[in-house]
Amino acid sequence: MNINIIEIVSNIQSKGGFSGSVFVEDKDKVLLDKNFGYANRSDQLENNSATRFGIASGCKLFTAIAICQLVEEGEISFDSKLSDCLKVDFKHFDNKVTVHHLLTHTSGIPDYFDEDVMDDFEDLWVNNPMYHIRKLKDFLPLFQNEPMKSQARESFHYNNAGYILLGLIVEQVSGLEFSDYVQKHIFNKADMTQSGYFSFDSLPPNTALGYIDKPDGTWKTNIYSLPVKGGSDGGAFVTAYDMAKLWNALMNYQLLNETYTNKLLSTHTQVNESGYYGYGIWIKKKTDNSILKYHIMGYDPGVSFHSAYYPGLSIKVVVCSNKSDGAFDIMSGIEQELTKIKTL
Repeated sequence: MNINIIEIVSNIQSKGGFSGSVFVEDKDKVLLDKNFGYANRSDQLENNSATRFGIASGCKLFTAIAICQLVEEGEISFDSKLSDCLKVDFKHFDNKVTVHHLLTHTSGIPDYFDEDVMDDFEDLWVNNPMYHIRKLKDFLPLFQNEPMKSQARESFHYNNAGYILLGLIVEQVSGLEFSDYVQKHIFNKADMTQSGYFSFDSLPPNTALGYIDKPDGTWKTNIYSLPVKGGSDGGAFVTAYDMAKLWNALMNYQLLNETYTNKLLSTHTQVNESGYYGYGIWIKKKTDNSILKYHIMGYDPGVSFHSAYYPGLSIKVVVCSNKSDGAFDIMSGIEQELTKIKTL
């Protein structure tokens, strides 16, 4: 099976110029570990199996795990109101908004980047320079005083600001900066030794720069396109192997007990015909209503990321790219092959 996967991935890469790492693991057996392109184009430093990649919104799962850990410890509950667990004034927010609403993108609060209104993520930083965005509280002026977009529980609407607020709750309850909490309670527990929330102006060795390709064939890095340091809505850096470790730790109840792991993986809200959202995680069902996959994804300028766990096979797939697109095509090709080989 891994020979077919290698051929499929290589063919897709050759057609689309995919740059990044691809890792596929069946239980503890590695089926594929391939790397393409450059982590640094100027110096022609190639991506390798230990290269760290930004994963954008892929790390909303980390935020959800952190919240579930605090609920498991009895510090907060999923029904806790935002107004009761965060000491921040939101003059237009509905006081019915709960932690559960924030986790499931059903809070109705305004977003700092609303795809219904804005097309280009980089437009955010015209009036709010990205080099000032280093902590979660720095995001608050972007949405804190805006009106509600809809009533709480009315509908699913993907919302980054909600996850900023969840991160602020983690900070207030735990007394730790969000990135320190995730490092201590998630990355360390999952043995994700190469992952972290790094600042663009002090990246560790072997971290891929994100590249934005222009129509005329030129390119630029994404250092002026994103906040200096990622947070609870996105922006962590991982290796593909570390992301596979995260799936292992989550599914083996090393991060949460069985009850709260199942709570995180439950289909809390329906997004489309076969797609659902849990807590920080997307869920796709088969026609017989069983789970095809749990998956996460992230897109930013210079970043594309997809990763999935297929419970019927115990297979983990991780696709990290330091370009704005490419991960989806690789992920789709691998999934089609998995579907052929075994009944998912």
